[in-house]
Amino acid sequence: MKIKQFEDKALSQYSYAVLSENQSAVILIDPARDIRPYLEYATACHAKIIAVIETHPHADFISSHKELHEQTGAIIYCSAQTGAAYPHQAFDDGQTITSGPVSFKAINTPGHSPDSISVLLTYNGKDHAVFTGDTLFIGDCGRPDLRENTGNQKALRMELARQMYHSLREKLMPLEDHLIVYPAHGAGTLCGKDLRDANQSTIGEERKNNWSLQKMNVDQFVAKLLEDPPFIPQYFPYDVEVNRQGAPALQASLSTIHITKPDAGFIPDEIVIDTRPAADFKEGHLSGSFNLMLKGKFETWLGSILPPNEPFYLLAADMATLQQALERAASIGYEPFIKAGLIMRTSSEKQTPFDAEYFKQHLDEFTIIDVRNASEVKHRQIFDHAINIPLPELRLRLKEIPLDKPIAVHCAGGYRSAAASSILEAALPDNMEITDIGEHIKSF
Repeated sequence: MKIKQFEDKALSQYSYAVLSENQSAVILIDPARDIRPYLEYATACHAKIIAVIETHPHADFISSHKELHEQTGAIIYCSAQTGAAYPHQAFDDGQTITSGPVSFKAINTPGHSPDSISVLLTYNGKDHAVFTGDTLFIGDCGRPDLRENTGNQKALRMELARQMYHSLREKLMPLEDHLIVYPAHGAGTLCGKDLRDANQSTIGEERKNNWSLQKMNVDQFVAKLLEDPPFIPQYFPYDVEVNRQGAPALQASLSTIHITKPDAGFIPDEIVIDTRPAADFKEGHLSGSFNLMLKGKFETWLGSILPPNEPFYLLAADMATLQQALERAASIGYEPFIKAGLIMRTSSEKQTPFDAEYFKQHLDEFTIIDVRNASEVKHRQIFDHAINIPLPELRLRLKEIPLDKPIAVHCAGGYRSAAASSILEAALPDNMEITDIGEHIKSF
């Protein structure tokens, strides 16, 4: 038996392939949108993908379970509580999947969602590992507040938090200490609060070090779990439903998007998502563009700033980069909303350059917008008179911004302020001076 972990760094997402060598069979767990890495792995192992297990309908990425079923004939397994609209077999408490000496046992572990399962892997009759989905992470557990208004089964966060308490203690903690813990996410995900920077652990290590497994009563656990949750991107409910229905084949879906190199007089009739570096954007961009750089958490910010069904253009400097941007947008299921792909290196609109010395000496002459999350501001406020509007909320709170002074925008390192300053430039009157100071914030 071999276990292969795949990582989507941008979404901090892990998926798994378990190879049963005696049977030349591969079983996948929580596959990402692009099926190519899994097909390549199976081919390299001279094996066939026979099954796909979904631990729950994911909120933060689109799974390829339906496409894999259509391409390979693999059986999809998920909890009956999911209400899956794709061909599948129910996989709940006590049910098993066997391939030679390898077997998988379903463990219902509601808490992150009502339909979450964990999967116990047994090899040659001995328990070896547990795939915990979004129930147990390394150093943390899954958030319980994503299914209040979406999914086949809706549940209030308080109810799910209490279920998480019992799932952890009654379903996972009784497992043996040596079992390897393989989670669906690592540090950086918005499906938990405080994950450690590790891609696997053991039940024993988590029993010692994971806050959510320590001795406390259910009320104490619920209070801590619900304290200061991360924001919920706008795309999360949409992805839950797409995953419950089953997404279309990736490349076929992308092939319908028109690609063009617009001329100098092109005037976009929708928002343009410009994925180029901030320095290139500032030197020249299309009117009405939002600068969401492809580096970093592009998918998260795309799905946080634009709600599902809002059409947009996707722009990059060359075809290879545009193809990456298209696939990354599709990883959260946003390809149907792309009006066209644009290839451009520059345009006529420019952004106000930042004069650091003048700004430091005339702070009171600026309206400063801090687009960090509220928890970051609580930990360290950089400018006393700054207005805190987190980036995901910016488009909805424009009326809170005074227009009597030039505007300076900052975050913690430059990515969010580049996006925010471009959003403000597109939304506010043309005579407003808007400056991005994000790249310089560490000097304050």
